Amino acid sequence: MTKSQFKWLTLLAVVAGSIFLLYDSINWYQLSAAERAKREALRDRPSRIVNLGLDLKGGTHMVMELEVDKLDAKTTINDAMNQAIEIIRNRIDQFGVAEPLIVRQGERWIVVQLPGVTDSARAKDLVGKTALLEFRMLDESEAGRNALNKILDAGNPFVGAAVSTAAAKLVPAGDVLLSGKDGTAYLAKAEVPLTGASLETARVDTGGQYGLPVVDFKFKPEAAGTFSSLTAANVGRRMAIVLDGVVYSAPVIKGRISGGSGIIEGQFSPEDARALAIVLRAGALPAPVKVIEELVVGPTVGEDSVKDGVRSIAIGFVLVVAFMLIYYRLSGAIAIAALGLNLLVLLATMAGMRATLTLPGMAGIILSLAMAVDANVLIFERIREELRHGKPIKTAVNVGYDRAWSAILDSHVTSLISAAFLFQFGTGPIKGFAVTLTIGLLLSLITATVVTHMIFDYYLSGTAVEELSI
Repeated sequence: MTKSQFKWLTLLAVVAGSIFLLYDSINWYQLSAAERAKREALRDRPSRIVNLGLDLKGGTHMVMELEVDKLDAKTTINDAMNQAIEIIRNRIDQFGVAEPLIVRQGERWIVVQLPGVTDSARAKDLVGKTALLEFRMLDESEAGRNALNKILDAGNPFVGAAVSTAAAKLVPAGDVLLSGKDGTAYLAKAEVPLTGASLETARVDTGGQYGLPVVDFKFKPEAAGTFSSLTAANVGRRMAIVLDGVVYSAPVIKGRISGGSGIIEGQFSPEDARALAIVLRAGALPAPVKVIEELVVGPTVGEDSVKDGVRSIAIGFVLVVAFMLIYYRLSGAIAIAALGLNLLVLLATMAGMRATLTLPGMAGIILSLAMAVDANVLIFERIREELRHGKPIKTAVNVGYDRAWSAILDSHVTSLISAAFLFQFGTGPIKGFAVTLTIGLLLSLITATVVTHMIFDYYLSGTAVEELSI
């Protein structure tokens, strides 16, 4: 096999591989928006496709602030932020959102973008729930019952989610006053023998009263023994299962519970039970987070953005094709073929990487194609110059490519350095721009210099060419 044959076989393999990688994306985006949403809800979604970002697909954008004043004295802010981001990422991954964006911004802020999720209330509940699960024994002593009666006689003990000042003065030392989901007041021990940090897993089951969903949980092996001893020592007493300071249930312990498993009841809807299981599996945030900025991008806006973006690429591509064909004739057609290959491989690479395409990402594609055209213009002008000096066609072509190479390389390297900085320090859409620009620049460096040169060599290796159409 000659060197030329090897190059052409490699090129054919690249084209075939690109079509294979794009096959799922083409099929997926031919479906209607409603059908895609239905299949995504069932998690019946191809794993290797070009994903659409928030600005193209619609979804929820939130900026969340970690309440650092409520951190444990032993976690630094930096450690807490890293932990919070990891926990939020785990929750979203289990929720099934494709290609979310979760990044730190500044000292205590976290940017969360959820493409395709337009129910912002549900998103906030999933992402922002602290999910601090506690197992507390209720204070059922005579003194405790008397104190709780006095608290209730004094009026409503809660002001919103907080304990009123009057009620707080009546709480015995060593106890805490908690509210149930229905507003019932519970007097529990301040000591927390077990927390959700000791859970091994949590899942939804339908074994609740009247067939309502419940959340089954199981402790890690080391905590299962503690749970067994705790239940054995408190048979006949009530244990409160508390999530984020709210009592979800307070069952009577009827005997030792070995195996380290139990259930959380709370008249959940299936969606609420699933969200609770997700946050319990992912773990509790190191401190509460609050949403300080929220934006919902509707799917209609996203679809319009896709259409506008595709239209802009198509118009730009047609104008470039027209210019190259009119000004450089047959040589322009060779450059256009390489440009089409560039676009094909770029999209296939993004599909293979499961990258996310954003509106700025489309701009990156257009810019990379422009750089490829610019490279061919440099080459063609060099070839023209050599032909004007009377060089043979083959020599003019080879010298033209050699002399244009340094200028092409310089322009691409400087652009790649800029893209690297944008990716490193940018967020969301800026990263999308940097990704597509980087891939496009690397490909244009190959297609504009290697692929077009291969086509020229093949064209000139046949019958004698007396005049080059350039």
